[in-house]
Amino acid sequence: MIKKNKQAIIHLQKDIVLADIISKVPHPKMVIPNNVLHDLIKAIVYQQISTKAADKIYHRLQELLDFNLGDPNRVVALQEDQLKAVGLSRQKTSYVFNIAQFFIEEQIKDEVWETMSDEAIVKYLTQIKGVGKWTVEMILIFTLYRADIFPDGDYAIQVVMKDVYKIKKEKKALLIAMNKKAEKWKPYRSLATRYLWQHIREQRKSKQVKKSKK
Repeated sequence: MIKKNKQAIIHLQKDIVLADIISKVPHPKMVIPNNVLHDLIKAIVYQQISTKAADKIYHRLQELLDFNLGDPNRVVALQEDQLKAVGLSRQKTSYVFNIAQFFIEEQIKDEVWETMSDEAIVKYLTQIKGVGKWTVEMILIFTLYRADIFPDGDYAIQVVMKDVYKIKKEKKALLIAMNKKAEKWKPYRSLATRYLWQHIREQRKSKQVKKSKK
């Protein structure tokens, strides 16, 4: 788990809106990540389905691979029917194979990421069919612990920023407005983003509690 970065928090609190959020929500937690290959495949599993369903598929996939999802050779050795049997769609199955094959062909080692910039990693991994910019940004934040990532294409971040910053714009104008607000968070935009996600989680918890009391 990552400890609190006091310097980063002090910097982010210069934004009065974010300062209010930071004062009210728990510090977002980070756990020890897997390697990039593992977390890329995991991201594919969790795309566009409920967390509950994805948890089951992910666990089955882990069991199928003897809990060694970070080994591309093990992944490509599987049959398509085996991946479908754990619950992956045909499209997701092809994406999983694409990712593993890319890591084999490129002979990627975990150490390579240390020498690459955030932008270079996004450009490199989005060559893989099925891997988009948002997915790589999640890898940068949660797997590689890069400090200054702002996923402006994340729907939840768009919703929460429109709410707390009273942004009335949409589409391209919304992205411009969001990035202008996020400019002041540099070089700690990843932590700011995680606080915004934490804010959403706390709001959902509050709504659930209110519903349970009715």
